[in-house]
Amino acid sequence: MASLHRPERTTMGGSLEIPRMLNGLWQLAGGHDDKVDILAATAAMDLLIEAGLDTFDMADHYGDAELVIGQHRQQKPTRQATAFTKWCPAENGIKSFEQAEAAVDRALTRMGQGLTNVDATHLELLIRSGYSITTNQVSCSVIDRRLVRGRLSHVCAEHRVGILAYGTLLGGFLSENWLGQDEPQDKQTLNWSLRKYLRFIHTAGGWASFQRVLQVLAAVAGKHQVSIAAVATRWVLDVPVVSAVIVGSRLSKDSGKYTASNLAAFSFSLDDEDRELIVRAQEGLRDIPGDCGDEYRRPPFLTATGDLRDHIKGSDDARKVSEAIAKGQRVECRSGGKWEAIAGYSRAVRIGDTIQVSGTTTYQSPGFQSSSKCIGGNCPRSQTVAVLDIIARSIKKLGGNMSDVVRTRVIIRNEEDCQAVSEAHGWVFKCEGIRPSNTLTTAGLIGEEFLVEIEAEAVVGSGAFVLLID
Repeated sequence: MASLHRPERTTMGGSLEIPRMLNGLWQLAGGHDDKVDILAATAAMDLLIEAGLDTFDMADHYGDAELVIGQHRQQKPTRQATAFTKWCPAENGIKSFEQAEAAVDRALTRMGQGLTNVDATHLELLIRSGYSITTNQVSCSVIDRRLVRGRLSHVCAEHRVGILAYGTLLGGFLSENWLGQDEPQDKQTLNWSLRKYLRFIHTAGGWASFQRVLQVLAAVAGKHQVSIAAVATRWVLDVPVVSAVIVGSRLSKDSGKYTASNLAAFSFSLDDEDRELIVRAQEGLRDIPGDCGDEYRRPPFLTATGDLRDHIKGSDDARKVSEAIAKGQRVECRSGGKWEAIAGYSRAVRIGDTIQVSGTTTYQSPGFQSSSKCIGGNCPRSQTVAVLDIIARSIKKLGGNMSDVVRTRVIIRNEEDCQAVSEAHGWVFKCEGIRPSNTLTTAGLIGEEFLVEIEAEAVVGSGAFVLLID
């Protein structure tokens, strides 16, 4: 290990020092190996730690990953390692503070430490709400450029949020193994990561465009006498807001074979000529739609299966709503807010295919703990995003989607907030591919902390086909 290049290091949150390359343990979740040997995995951790790669990234649904970390801490309590984990809540309708607390406690019990990350789209919302965010974990590669071409990099730079970038090597596609090769036709022969990132390649322009980028990476790699993976990793490391990259590790007896290759990313620098060559090759790519993380939020779902079956489990709500509507019944959705019972109203009501949503503000839901008085703080843009999130949840509970919205009524306290509120409203519905009819006006809202209130109407199924008439 003494001859290996040592990774660059960075400091997170003012005190936590980590290498700029993290060991991603997604591959322990299944779809790569049938069974994880926990003892062999803990031994593999030692080799990585000795090489300076002493930080590990996982989530509560990454198979035995948290258990492996906990086992290592028991066996080697004096060997320092840092582990980041994430809680991925089930879509079971339970969103209480107690549920979140129990999930964090479970991770702490398994590992002895824990850290959750945030969703890219709502990073600014959380910050404006008073939460201190240190890192945000998103996909970033020479193929997936949403971080650098979208708004997220500017938000991270403004608020000093470091990016932990995954997908840097597209699950292994960015390597010599795929240079000049035909596109794989039988996806069942691919592991989960390759199935997932093949969808990224398709969305970004297809196999031919990918091969052109790969050829340029190979030329740059030859110039510096490193691998394609090292060049692809270095490109991401050089993105100003990227604190570290996450490189997949199976933590097996063979893990050490890849350590030297991974660390080669710290052995050289890309010069202006290299960057220009890469930029020219990227001109043949298409932008992956949406913001970072949208691959898990809306079509096209860029997952191993092409949908969310491995990430979101259905609930009985949809079935109950469908049965009630088929019987001609009225369905009311209640959020549990105190004013609903006092004033006698529901968050939303569905009759037939029509859903009507009450005037909605960024009220504090149970368990909301922040220095801010309401979600979104005093930022009109963030409050608008939070309000539309609440509306989206109520419409979803009643069997619809935001793409079914046909009308919104937006009420703002201050006329000078019109631009920010309108931009947030426009961004939300641009993501849905529709433009509902809309009214925006000013009024004296009740509660000085609230800057915006929104009503909405939706017709279930109306967003399936859109005809534009100019």
